[in-house]
Amino acid sequence: METRGGQSQPGQRRHGSRTGAQENEKASSQKQQSPPPASPQPSTSPRPRPRPRPEPSPPPSSRFPKRNPSKSPAKQGKKPRKQITGDPPDAPTPALAHAFSQPGAADAGAAVAMDPSPSPSPSSSAPPPPLTPPVVEWPEGGAVTRDWVAGLESALDWSSRHLPADRLPEVLPSALVQRLVLAAAAILHREPNLVRVDPRPGQSVVVVGDVHGQLHDVMFLLRDAGFPSEERVFVFNGDYVDRGAWGLETLLLLLAWKVLLPNCVFLLRGNHESKYCTSVYGFEQEVMTKYKDQGPPVYRKFLRCFEDLPLATIIAGCVYTAHGGIFRGTVVLPSKRSKKGRKGRKNKADFTVDPISMRLGSLDELLKARRTVLDPPWEGQNLIPGDVLWSDPSLEMGLAPNKERGIGLLWGPDITQQFLHTNNLKLIIRSHEGPDARDKRHDLLGMDKGYTIDHDVECGKLITLFSAPDYPQFQASEERYNNCGAYIVLNPPDYATPVFHSFEAVKPRPPAHPFYDFEEVIDSDEELNLDAMDSGSGALSQ
Repeated sequence: METRGGQSQPGQRRHGSRTGAQENEKASSQKQQSPPPASPQPSTSPRPRPRPRPEPSPPPSSRFPKRNPSKSPAKQGKKPRKQITGDPPDAPTPALAHAFSQPGAADAGAAVAMDPSPSPSPSSSAPPPPLTPPVVEWPEGGAVTRDWVAGLESALDWSSRHLPADRLPEVLPSALVQRLVLAAAAILHREPNLVRVDPRPGQSVVVVGDVHGQLHDVMFLLRDAGFPSEERVFVFNGDYVDRGAWGLETLLLLLAWKVLLPNCVFLLRGNHESKYCTSVYGFEQEVMTKYKDQGPPVYRKFLRCFEDLPLATIIAGCVYTAHGGIFRGTVVLPSKRSKKGRKGRKNKADFTVDPISMRLGSLDELLKARRTVLDPPWEGQNLIPGDVLWSDPSLEMGLAPNKERGIGLLWGPDITQQFLHTNNLKLIIRSHEGPDARDKRHDLLGMDKGYTIDHDVECGKLITLFSAPDYPQFQASEERYNNCGAYIVLNPPDYATPVFHSFEAVKPRPPAHPFYDFEEVIDSDEELNLDAMDSGSGALSQ
């Protein structure tokens, strides 16, 4: 079964779509304690690389971000480091880049951006791009329209190809960016931690994983799946920023869609939508580089928006989606009260979380958790947001602390079965792990196709979905992972049979420079500086 919202663009190839039923035989080998298959079955998508037998690894020696030299591709007998920052400047430019070069540029840009058909390659007679880029203005009357979002997308694509990063304000003024972020944050703030997405009859639901600032791949995905509309709902699983060169543009585009169609576009929070991660993996520096003196207020607006992002969704009553996954129930034990106290005042007991008693959390507990924190805590009473954003599946039974990351949980197939059964669900769709993370986890399949089925249990499946192809954009070795990205379509009437769509990266990418030291920071968010996360969790200054 295959559905397509559009065709491939030049220089970009799609892989065939597969349903969850087609993956049953391959995924069944991962049930319960069974080890993963040594040789996956043939597929239209690239096959996962064979995994060596797991070897015990020592505990992290430091909690500060760093590369892991023992597991880095550059240290495995491969070619030496080479900075990969984009494709050659003389690479051909798609026709969309010229959308504003003609009279009536705004209308033309809207038409090009909203047309899901592929754009033809520019002919030799096509006019050169304009010397002065158009300035995006807030829509007249204050109401965001489909044409305005289309024009914004065209402007973002044009600027990514023709302007250096620090000239972005010539196209997107700081005042416009802040107004759009605040408009979206006001909508997000009203949504609960756990959003119920109830499609109308005939509506399909598209689920998207990590995109990490890869603007052009997100633009392709929207065309390929079909743009958000009254017939098509989108659920994004977080991690819009960091690592890629266009995190700001990517997030702005998705926020614009949220403002336009608040009941058809749902944006969840990822672990990178935090103060700590954006300070390490590039988004903070990206904002400061692009907006200079206006960078601090723009960055603060984004951080406040991050706090307003919901944590999870339930789709059609049967599919749970979240960035990392499931969460523990908080077991709080009152400590002994102090014998001394002021006259006439009751002494409040100090509460501590029992680190030993660990149980699976309930959806009611998720709804009551406090999500408005810049960096979700790894200790204390408010553990649920950190679990939802940072946890990972495992093939080992039970629920345990995620010692590799230092935050969140590891959970086994039995916990997946318990969560699905207790909540009458059929699927868990989470994200959070790309090809770099899976390269270090020899117990689970690689992310070559953009998705894996990690648990296949009696009540349903656990799926990891990753939507950033050829990730990361900047890699510290010449040999790249060359993974596909993927998205999932859930169709009526039951919404419980996922249709997988794998796709390759849009090439050539415009030349770009990283906003973080990709050769020095770790590849998959391990060995975190938790003290720095804690110190960054306070309120923001105006």
